Amino acid sequence: MHVDVAGWIWTATLVGLGAILLFDLAIVARRPHEPSIKESTIWVTVYVGLALLFGLFVLAKWGGNYAGEFYAGWLTEYSLSVDNLFVFVIILSRFKVPRQYQQKVLLIGIVLALIMRGGFIALGSAAISRFSWVFYIFAAFLVYTAVKLAMQGETDESDFKENPLIRWSRRVLPMTPQYQESRLTARDERGRLHMTPMIVVLIAIGTTDLIFALDSIPAIFGLTSEPYLVFTANVFALMGLRQLYFLIGGLLDRLVYLSVGLAVVLGFIGVKLFLEALADNNLPFINGGEHVSWAPHIGIELSLAVIIGTLAITTVASLVKSRRDARAEAAEADKSHKVS
Repeated sequence: MHVDVAGWIWTATLVGLGAILLFDLAIVARRPHEPSIKESTIWVTVYVGLALLFGLFVLAKWGGNYAGEFYAGWLTEYSLSVDNLFVFVIILSRFKVPRQYQQKVLLIGIVLALIMRGGFIALGSAAISRFSWVFYIFAAFLVYTAVKLAMQGETDESDFKENPLIRWSRRVLPMTPQYQESRLTARDERGRLHMTPMIVVLIAIGTTDLIFALDSIPAIFGLTSEPYLVFTANVFALMGLRQLYFLIGGLLDRLVYLSVGLAVVLGFIGVKLFLEALADNNLPFINGGEHVSWAPHIGIELSLAVIIGTLAITTVASLVKSRRDARAEAAEADKSHKVS
């Protein structure tokens, strides 16, 4: 059984979400600034509330199982987006983007991410509908990503490397030496058009978004195969990410176990996908091309419980460790002060 999404529902969803993003863009364009904690909190609360309300719409329209799939997908994508903020912080710091213009960079980056993820979702849906063995590839990729995340540990500045496209743009594009507010182009005293360093920042954000999409799309397809739910969960996870960046920028350093928690979530989804691939198996070199009857089905209720539980434990453990480390550092500093 699949979600039967009428054309008018798709249209209304796209128009509504597009209007919200345009409204967000209009605010940034009208008054570039660094949002306050209060402003960021209000916006993040609004976007989280919209996601929760949309889940209730899915519940009323298609039932609890699909609502659970949406919430599980949204939570997973939102958690991955928070992890992505680490890299955004590094990029904006590395390129010394003024704080008042960071909102515009982040919003454009989010729009780019939505476009790229939309393409990946379309390709993934088409592949899954024709080739069930694609789940094996997704499962292997998620387990590999989980292991890499677990071994990587905390994200720091050394994790960001300028890719060839960034280095090429620095070398080839005519560039102004300084930012020209948030503009992408500017003219010199002779009237010649030059790019500003902001274009390099957007290239860095865009290519990073592409890499993130490669991780996140297989993850959500492990929770739901419904394109409508995959798309809306991704959009709601990305909406409000700009304000979340300013709200928890200082908190990011304290989420020391976030990578471990995400590794557990992605590993769990990878195993879930592998078991589903076995249950629907048609590859001739596995069980003679027959379905594997012993492969258990992991329901969305258990998936949602594992995701929520893992993220909750990860957050609490991170904050406890950060608090203990801060106390230890303060005690050490006090001891050194007394000795001196």
